[in-house]
Amino acid sequence: MSAMRKHLVRAALVFGAGASLALGPGEAFAAEGPAGAPTGHDLAVLSGVVGGKGTLDRLATTKFPGAAAVSAEAAARTAQADVTKPVGVYEPTAEFIAGKSAVPAALSYVAMPARTGDGSVATVWAQREAGTWSVFNVASGDVENRFASAAGKGYLVHEPQVNAWYSVEGGTVTVLDGSVTGVATGTRMTVDAYRAALRDRYADKLPGSAYDRSGAGGGYSKAVAAKPAAAEPESSTVSFVLGGAALALLGAGSVVAIRVRRN
Repeated sequence: MSAMRKHLVRAALVFGAGASLALGPGEAFAAEGPAGAPTGHDLAVLSGVVGGKGTLDRLATTKFPGAAAVSAEAAARTAQADVTKPVGVYEPTAEFIAGKSAVPAALSYVAMPARTGDGSVATVWAQREAGTWSVFNVASGDVENRFASAAGKGYLVHEPQVNAWYSVEGGTVTVLDGSVTGVATGTRMTVDAYRAALRDRYADKLPGSAYDRSGAGGGYSKAVAAKPAAAEPESSTVSFVLGGAALALLGAGSVVAIRVRRN
């Protein structure tokens, strides 16, 4: 299994059979912080990995459509990664959506601003797997960095099925970009209200649902056709962007959402 495929399976939403909802009358969870937040040690290791020669060489040779041609020597001089601005990107957890956990989201990846060899704005994505950090993608644009700035003291949550972004601080969820879901940027809601919205979007994709029983989630070839989400302004190089219905069942009891890629 490729590194990217492993990431898609690991970091996407995985719904176990029966991160705010499905609670009985009068029940509520007090929101907790995200799971898997990088420690100081993690960030030190990440700095070495993202700022290391392997990543810089990768940035030097990364080409987005329409980029200007540059010599190998110039590309090597231009390629850079800013390890001083790590951005943790979290995604809603299945347990949260099912109402079994107060933890709204878990770490998906860490993003760091970068420049490719031709000077294009880029973002390096790094993931933690089996205790080891590695770079698994170079994306166009600085989406994560911009949304992190807008998130203020909250942590950044990405809902990949609809490419929506949120800031979560305490018990408040603020919409940073909800254009696909029809929720205005700046809208604030409680964590419980956000869980309810997630359940409205994804509850019918859970194991045991009609969607599951129909075999619609049996693999990539049977994935439900989705309405494309709006591309990021810088991201003219989006290779696929999937809407909320595009959930592919890769194994018993697991629903996987294919991540938005910008390169």
